[in-house]
Amino acid sequence: MPRPKDDFDRLRPLEFRTPDEVLTADEMYTIYEIARLLQGLDADRELDVETEDVLLDWAIPWMMVNADSFVFGEPEADDEPGYYGLA
Repeated sequence: MPRPKDDFDRLRPLEFRTPDEVLTADEMYTIYEIARLLQGLDADRELDVETEDVLLDWAIPWMMVNADSFVFGEPEADDEPGYYGLA
């Protein structure tokens, strides 16, 4: 349900970081690691499934918008995620 702006003590602009602000140039990351990094978390932090799903909801569109900035490394097995890095 919508809420009045006056309900909030502070309103901030919606800002997204660029891929080079989030990732290290010589590393490759899974989508799960990227999702954590976008939220300022450690890439290897353990999360419950529900939280991880919410983070992926943010990370996937961000990666699509910034697709030209990424390269893709094939997964080692069919049941493992691929890896993404800076182009």
